Amino acid sequence: MSAAPAAGDRPAVEVRQLSKWYDDQCVLDAVDLVVEAGSVLALLGHNGAGKTTLVRILSTLEGADSGSALVNGHDVRTTGARVREQIALAGQYAAVDELLTGRQNLTMLARLMGLGRRASVRRAVELLAELDLADAADRKVETYSGGMRRRLDLAACIVTRPAVLFLDEPTTGVDPVTRGELWAAVSSLAALGVSVLLTTQYLEEAEQIADSVVVLEHGRVIAHGSPSEVTACAGGERIVVTLGQPADVDLVARLVEPLAGSEPTTDRRRSRVTFESPDPLGALGACARALAAAGVPVREVALRAPSLEEAFMHLTGGGRGPAPGAVGSAGAGSAGEPVADAVA
Repeated sequence: MSAAPAAGDRPAVEVRQLSKWYDDQCVLDAVDLVVEAGSVLALLGHNGAGKTTLVRILSTLEGADSGSALVNGHDVRTTGARVREQIALAGQYAAVDELLTGRQNLTMLARLMGLGRRASVRRAVELLAELDLADAADRKVETYSGGMRRRLDLAACIVTRPAVLFLDEPTTGVDPVTRGELWAAVSSLAALGVSVLLTTQYLEEAEQIADSVVVLEHGRVIAHGSPSEVTACAGGERIVVTLGQPADVDLVARLVEPLAGSEPTTDRRRSRVTFESPDPLGALGACARALAAAGVPVREVALRAPSLEEAFMHLTGGGRGPAPGAVGSAGAGSAGEPVADAVA
């Protein structure tokens, strides 16, 4: 009953010129996107960018107005039943029965999906081990932690080992420990050959587990590439000064301005000043000396590459910016242009 994995010579997901309108609002605008077989692609975008709409179309829950989409070689419009045999979809909330044990949940799902009794029991044992739930196999799910429930939900999605797994913001609202557990689980699935398309609010999530990243804005893809390629959009290395107190931010910005190739960026919440320089190493030493001479309490002066969060803010113009480490939920766009040409 397991779906065959995506063939190595074709993408797991291939979207071409896909568009979707709701009344007079264009939600997806000529989207191009490819998820390579056995890889993890992260979709990033503000609220309303189209991420969830794209996932719904790819999982055959709704149709597009134009363009095409293939999942494991099958057209979502004309062969929806075949597509559904190839995929699994997990949303923001665990869809498991809290009154059953973890083992009972997975065994029941395996039976519903056509596995025999013995095969269902074996598959449940395998999944509980894979998702590090073997010790809690015979506990009711209502006693599970949030992270355990989300791992069980992932196990339920892969009872028949889908070729493609769609995860729509699976770590929204969970604590950092749980988030890390889910990252590890997703990475393990990818290592087993499952192709993953992930929408996420957390930029760190994309940096940690994604092979490629697509940035969406107003239904269009404005950048795509590996996490390092996308972060390169925000420029080269920069000096980051982390201060002992936010009151010193403006003073330090004035002190380092002569060293900067552009106006320093200030972040009072993090007590941080960031600036670029044509000579980063020289500016790093000069900055340290200037701060020491001024007697400013400093926690750290470091030379760093831009983060994916900084690249995201750069690409989207900073408007409707995310909370630290997170971007808004929802939507999708087009991945037809290389990163170097992708800034709107």
